[in-house]
Amino acid sequence: MQSDGISAERGFMCNKRSESDSIGTLEIPADAYYGVQTYRGYQNFHITGLPMNIGFVKNIVKIKKAAAITNAKAGLIDNKTRDAIVTACDEALAGKLDAYFITDSIQGGAGTTANMNVNEVIANRATELLGGKKGEYICHPNDHVNRSQSTNDVIPTAGKLTVIDLYLELKSATEDLIAALDQKAVEFDDVIKMGRTQLEDAVPIRLGQEFAAYSSGIRRCLNLITRAVDEMYSVNLGGTAIGTAVNVNKTYLKKIVPTLCEITGYDLIQAKNLIDSTQNLDGFVFVSGALKTMAVSLSKMCNDLRLMSSGPKTGFEEIILPAKQNGSSIMPGKVNPVIPEVVSQVAFAVFGNDTTITLAAEAGQLELNAFEPVIFYKLFESLVCMKNAIKTLTENCVKGIVSNKKHCEELLDESVGTVTALCPYLGYKVSADLAKEALKRNVRIKDLVLEKGLLSKETLDKVLDPFTMTEPASDNETEE
Repeated sequence: MQSDGISAERGFMCNKRSESDSIGTLEIPADAYYGVQTYRGYQNFHITGLPMNIGFVKNIVKIKKAAAITNAKAGLIDNKTRDAIVTACDEALAGKLDAYFITDSIQGGAGTTANMNVNEVIANRATELLGGKKGEYICHPNDHVNRSQSTNDVIPTAGKLTVIDLYLELKSATEDLIAALDQKAVEFDDVIKMGRTQLEDAVPIRLGQEFAAYSSGIRRCLNLITRAVDEMYSVNLGGTAIGTAVNVNKTYLKKIVPTLCEITGYDLIQAKNLIDSTQNLDGFVFVSGALKTMAVSLSKMCNDLRLMSSGPKTGFEEIILPAKQNGSSIMPGKVNPVIPEVVSQVAFAVFGNDTTITLAAEAGQLELNAFEPVIFYKLFESLVCMKNAIKTLTENCVKGIVSNKKHCEELLDESVGTVTALCPYLGYKVSADLAKEALKRNVRIKDLVLEKGLLSKETLDKVLDPFTMTEPASDNETEE
């Protein structure tokens, strides 16, 4: 593999070649597979300092491969050119041309630079395969590689394919988290602790029930994301510039999406209204919103883990999180809940990304939204960071959580929250008075009720059984 050509400007290789476009002539590194339009974009868009998501790039390549096959079937390019494009695409998909996809993640022009970056790389490699040299364009970036396409149907389709790819990775990670939470729900089912509302003592709950609730919430969020991602399978490929399918014949229009299905393995469909699908990006907003919902649930759960593990001597100390690193540069022995903390930080980033995606989707005008690059940059970031955060939460935190059963029982025994179970027997006012007196005298509710002779020990043992309080009462359970 030759150098990427960018290093050429830094003195490693000074050979240049000239290429021209409608703006003029530009010198670019001689050994580069990209061309003049890519290089102009490279010069214009030093924005994030990060190249395009490589999965996104390869999905554009898959579209180019599908287009070459379909164009040949439609009689729009010859088989020799088709084969050269397909081979170049296969090399790109194998990672052999990665160094030449140099476009910044955020760019002007609705993704034109990204599209042309791929067009030029594939065209130059195909030209070599046809016996030419880089820049000769025996296979032309626009006339052959981009035939029957526009940036405006290629880029959104590639964006949807990438969302599907990243969703499947997120789904796998989330299912592992759900399984880990379910396991902890079983493991902690016999650990009874005091439940809290507004951080105040409420009524007993089993620690296993709390983890089962976490699992239920995360599963619901995953189902929401899945429904949102279903929208990604409808693509506007074939609509070209504004959805009217200009420069596309009927054979190509009919076959392009089925061909892309064969290449990707996804059950894609062509949008019923290609104009609508080209103008509007609400599907990406839907996905982002679902991710935000998941982030909310994850962060709330992590807040709970931090609270329940707080201490170890002056906090709740109901669970013990795995110790993963020293917690302080000055306080010896301190261990912080670093994994829940990083998950919450990812959640905050997802919230911000969702706002950006919402604003960018709204800013579309007439037949096109020019802000797809920032939408994809932020949406891909959310998907990747969420997946990684969930993985570290599962492996480095949830699987290693240990209950402090003895301390949970001690806190429960000392709490007046169990007085709630007395309401059906003694009434709300009497129970409230008992709670106040127990707190004032620092005595247990059970002892106070026995002292006052309000209920028999047998009845009281049954009513104040913590485990019983974590399940619904039978129809006759409150009868003496």
